[in-house]
Amino acid sequence: MPPQRLLPSPTARLRFREMQAVDLDPLAALLGDPEVMAFYPAPKTRDEASDWIARSRRSYDENGHGLWIVETHDGAFVGDCGLTWQSYNHTPVLEVGYHVRTELQGQGYATEAAGACVDLVREQLAPTLLTAIIHPENTASRRVAEKLGMTHIADDHAHPWIVRTVMGMQVDLMR
Repeated sequence: MPPQRLLPSPTARLRFREMQAVDLDPLAALLGDPEVMAFYPAPKTRDEASDWIARSRRSYDENGHGLWIVETHDGAFVGDCGLTWQSYNHTPVLEVGYHVRTELQGQGYATEAAGACVDLVREQLAPTLLTAIIHPENTASRRVAEKLGMTHIADDHAHPWIVRTVMGMQVDLMR
């Protein structure tokens, strides 16, 4: 039986929905933006953005969650945010990830969207360790993780080209 499909609740400024093929243009622009992808090995191509959507859709089916499209209440594309299974030092962990359009960065959208994901974890998936695996020079992403309540829990040595910072927090059941 497939897992229940989850979706974060809307926030004051944002709403979430599952990625679909029709999201390719805005998602390819987001993931192809060198500023947004500055801490990845390279910006994504259009084909890689299409694969990003396909992987998210598989994750909805297999896990009930994945990366979701984040948009304003009037439908303007903000970016993506969600919950994915990742690993650090070969240990599987649930991660909250987020990408926001360059011109919208610095306005609290990543923190707001990721906070809605933390709430979802607390309501539906707790107790669990929730992580954010961050390039050590990505101070903006680290600040988002810290605002969520995460602290440094490890350094990820699984990749030969970089030691990534692992932020995390134990999320317990909502009381």
